[in-house]
Amino acid sequence: MIPSLLETTSSYLQIAEQRGSTTSLGSLGNPPPHNMEYKQQKPAPPRVKPRIIIHGGAGNITPASIPPDLYAEYRASLLTIISKTNSYMHTPSPTFPSALETATFAVTLLENSPLYNSGHGAVFTRDGLNELEASIMVSRGRAKRAVGVMGLRHVKNPILLARAILEHGDADLGAKTTTTTTTTPTPQKQQSDLNVPSAQGHSQIHGAAAEQLAKKYGLELVEPEYFYTRKRWDEHIRALEREKRGEGLGSWSSDEYLPQGTCGAIALDADGVVCCATSTGGLTNKLTGRIGDTPTVGAGFWAEEWTEEGDPSSSSGEDGSPAVELSGPLKGLIADCLPSLFIYAPVPVPVSGGLLRTTRSVAISGTGNGDSFLRTTAARTVAAIARFSGVSSAVAVTKVTGPDGELQRSAGKRWGKTGEGEGGMIGIECVVVRDSKGNVVETRSEILQDYNCGGMFRAWVDDDGQAYARIWREDQQVLGLSIGGVKLG
Repeated sequence: MIPSLLETTSSYLQIAEQRGSTTSLGSLGNPPPHNMEYKQQKPAPPRVKPRIIIHGGAGNITPASIPPDLYAEYRASLLTIISKTNSYMHTPSPTFPSALETATFAVTLLENSPLYNSGHGAVFTRDGLNELEASIMVSRGRAKRAVGVMGLRHVKNPILLARAILEHGDADLGAKTTTTTTTTPTPQKQQSDLNVPSAQGHSQIHGAAAEQLAKKYGLELVEPEYFYTRKRWDEHIRALEREKRGEGLGSWSSDEYLPQGTCGAIALDADGVVCCATSTGGLTNKLTGRIGDTPTVGAGFWAEEWTEEGDPSSSSGEDGSPAVELSGPLKGLIADCLPSLFIYAPVPVPVSGGLLRTTRSVAISGTGNGDSFLRTTAARTVAAIARFSGVSSAVAVTKVTGPDGELQRSAGKRWGKTGEGEGGMIGIECVVVRDSKGNVVETRSEILQDYNCGGMFRAWVDDDGQAYARIWREDQQVLGLSIGGVKLG
């Protein structure tokens, strides 16, 4: 009887064990150079497909307030920005950008456009001033994790200041202290002479102190005239005049889209880190000195990562890497026992769902009536629902900012009359599933978006590399276009 391949392999392994050899079949008679050994494979870090989504504000945005020519301008701008960001995200220099770098890249482009309520397109306060705000947060990797800046009048790109404070936070929060010269405060002390050696351990910084840090970091400062645009000034004047006539509020109109939102971006990098970056000029005709949800941690933005037992949002997958790795000589022995056409490769081993551990991360950027976001701690509420209720982040976003969600209900009887409760959110959820040995079983991610008002300017790139731009839920698609090699929808 001819022995089976399995029997033959087993016999050779027994001979090898008896002789203490793991050499190939042709060397079984020679002294063993090595002992047979098993090497436990070290769990590899997850490799996640990078993702990006941006928004340019939400509110009373209707087809009547956005005529076809303006719609085309917004759509072209959104698609251009998302395509440039997608190209940047996939270009190594020499390494691929982090989520932090990608998100700030996108928001910088939004800030430089006069179309959006941030940076160059910021709205005016009741006093005809521009006071800008921005924030940034990562799910892990930075000591501060979150930074908000506010009351800015000279920083060209507020999002870059928020990022710089976050990055310097690793040193600011370190054990090593920085020697500084301390001056004696006096009542006549000018703001330009503030004692600001660093951002210290602070996560939120306002006005002159923040701008002094911007100068220290080498960021571009501009005169207030840079933020002036005729469109925003006209909106400012019309709304105040309407308010004087008793025909409405200075910050919201049922007949006109007055920006009360923000611009923002969410990025996911290959390491599974998510980052939210948000920037705004605030509410049209807000009080000078008012601080909104954009720079307030947990209200207008949030990023978080946590680990939970099992994988409640999906069925268990399979581990594509071996739980045990054979030593090189033993691989050679087995290879000599097999036909030459076969190449040694591990067989995926099914894992039990009960042994899985899932790391979930989510980042959220909100836009809309910031006072309502503040009252509901909207962004952090989304993450809390996803984390503690065992639902997906997509479900959590809709519970908060979808139609009849927590934001809308917070306005009560004022809904539809004052702009309260209006808003939307974008986000990304990343899920990494590991077995009991720490091996990655599965990675997946999802783009998140919902709103409860007239519309939300947004754009994203899907799994197939197609870029989409939307204002309403069912925008008319214009196909056959391409920007920067990205398919457009």
